Formats: sequence, C-alpha cells, structure tokens
Amino acid sequence: MKLYRIMAIIERDMRKFFRSPTLMVSSMVFPLMQLVVLGYAFGGKIQGVKVALVDEDRSSEARKVRELFAGIESGPKTFRTVEYGSVGDAVMDLRAGFVRAVVHIPADYSMRVYQKNRPRIAFVIDNTDNFMSSALQERVAQAVAQLNAPDVEPRLKRQIDLQVVEVYPYIEYVKYLLSGSITMSIFVVAMIGGGIVFIDDKARGLHEGYLVTPIHKTELVLGLSFAGALKGLMAGTVLAIIGGLIAGIPRIWDPVRLLYLLVVLAVASLAMLSFMFLVMVRVDDPLVPRAIFGVLNTLLFFPSGAIYPVEGFPWWLRWISAIDPFTYAVHALKNLLLKNTGFEGIYLDVLVLLGFSLIQISACIALFKRQL
Repeated sequence: MKLYRIMAIIERDMRKFFRSPTLMVSSMVFPLMQLVVLGYAFGGKIQGVKVALVDEDRSSEARKVRELFAGIESGPKTFRTVEYGSVGDAVMDLRAGFVRAVVHIPADYSMRVYQKNRPRIAFVIDNTDNFMSSALQERVAQAVAQLNAPDVEPRLKRQIDLQVVEVYPYIEYVKYLLSGSITMSIFVVAMIGGGIVFIDDKARGLHEGYLVTPIHKTELVLGLSFAGALKGLMAGTVLAIIGGLIAGIPRIWDPVRLLYLLVVLAVASLAMLSFMFLVMVRVDDPLVPRAIFGVLNTLLFFPSGAIYPVEGFPWWLRWISAIDPFTYAVHALKNLLLKNTGFEGIYLDVLVLLGFSLIQISACIALFKRQL
C-alpha cells in the first residue's frame, strides 16, 4: 500500500468536489433549514391557550381561583380563560377545538371549602396533544397547590422541601436540535458526496480509469473514504459554526472546544462515509441510493436521540439506537455544545465511531471488486 496513491485519489476527488460548490451548499441547506424550522417550532413554552372557565359558585373562594388564573394570564401566559355559562357549552366547544380545556367550579365549591369536605375543581382537557395537555395540567396543578397552602404558615414546617438545582441554564430546543442537524449534514454529504457520486462515477465509466493503474483496492477504498470524510468534516464544521451562532451557543470560538469538536466531526464523518460506502460498494444502479435515502434517514436520524430522548423509546428502538452511529455522534456533540465537557465527555463516543469505521472499511475492502 502506497500513501502517495491514496493522496492522489483524495486530491482527484476533492478537485472534482470543489468544481461543484452546489454540492456543498445543498448538503447544508436541508440540515440548516431543519435546525431553524424545527428548533423554533418545537420545544417552545406553551402560551396563549384558550381555556373555558365555568364558575357556578360565584363566591369569594371561587374568586381566589379566578385571581390565580388571572395571575397566570398576566405572568407565564400559559393560557387565557374564556367565560362560559354552562359546562355543556364549554365541553361542546372543547370537542370542536375552539378551546383546549375546561375548568369547572361547581356550585357547592365554597360550601365544601368551609366544611373542609374535599372541595373539587373539575379540569376537562383535550389530551390529543400530549405536549399541550401536559403543560396545561402542570400549570393548573401549580395553581391548585397554591390554593391548598395554609393561610398561616406553622413556625416549624414538617413538610419535606425539595430544592431543585439546575446544573446548566435553560436549553432552548434549537440548541438541543443543533447536534442532530450537524450530524444530518454529515450524513447528507456521505449520501450525496459518497454514495450517489460513487455510483454515478461507476455508471459513467469513470472508475474504469482506476482499473488500468497499479492502485490496489485497499488504496482505492481508503482514498475514496478519506476524501468523503474530508467533505463531511468541512460541511459539519461550517454548520456547527453557523448553527452555533444562530442557536446562541456560548463560547463557540473556544480553541479547546473547537479542537474537540473537529475530532468528533472527523470520526463521525469517517463513520458515516464508511457506512454509505459499505451500502453502495456492490451497487451499480444509480437509482438505488436515491431510493433508499429516505429509509436510511428515518432509520438513522430519529432513533439517535437527536429529537427525543432515547430513554423514551421502546426496547426494540433502543436496540436500533445502540448500533446507530448517529447516536454516538449526537451524544458527543451534545456534550460539547450544550455542556462544554472536555475529553472525558466524548472519548467513549469517539472510540465507538472509530471502531465502527474500522469494521466498515474492512468490510468495504473485502467486498470491493477490482475488476469490472
């Protein structure tokens, strides 16, 4: 195996790549659009939800409930109440989608409060949207907890007090999604610049030129793999910087952080490219990579934890996540971008991705045909 032959293949592939800058741009447009649109469309705080309020009691105790709801409207603004005269009308509008929940204060509410006879407030919710129903239920539960607080605090509290300490500041969803978008950019480069271009070159007969040279198939596979990984590294670095500035990642220009980021992007690019090379190494039809692009995107991206935590997956999807290279790239990038950890936060992911790349490249060399 000759190093200069591998370098010649890399130089040839990169020259071809730079002659078509639209390839680099197209490989970053979709992940960047995904970051901006999904990042600000998901994970935001629920505000301005219409909630029907049916007050059949109209007493001072019911007024306390209404005051708490008014405080929510002017404070966190999770919901705004709309007065209804009857529960039937409110539930009808709930089913029609005009309101998302119904709060019913029954006529005997104040009497039960004075009698300490388990006063109840009915909360009817449209649970077809789990995110919204959870947010509304949590906010109403907080209001009820304030109503249950004693008017006079005892001198010695016997209740257990839970003190919550957040290690990191509030993470907006656009920051949470950034790692997945960077990984998606690398995958798009591997799919287009590694898989589709490789098959198109074979279909056009460009690879026949390699067959009349003394280049060994190991040199050819390594050269094409490293050239594709270099493209992925470039795309991932550009998207990491642009996406980091859009998302507002602090200290994005920290030299040590950038160094670790380049290491993760490099091994992730090699892992993605080697995977695509293995999938396409025996393929000759140019339509095949285009046909399986959507399948691979779904199978690799969504189980990686880029959008939703892996801990919420069923067992069979967790198994897919465990063998998915996306998972380790996303985990390492999240540690660097969200937590700013050092080498201890990424070395396991880097080792897994390197091992994955070694296995895939070895399989590619074994399956690669040196002849037509």
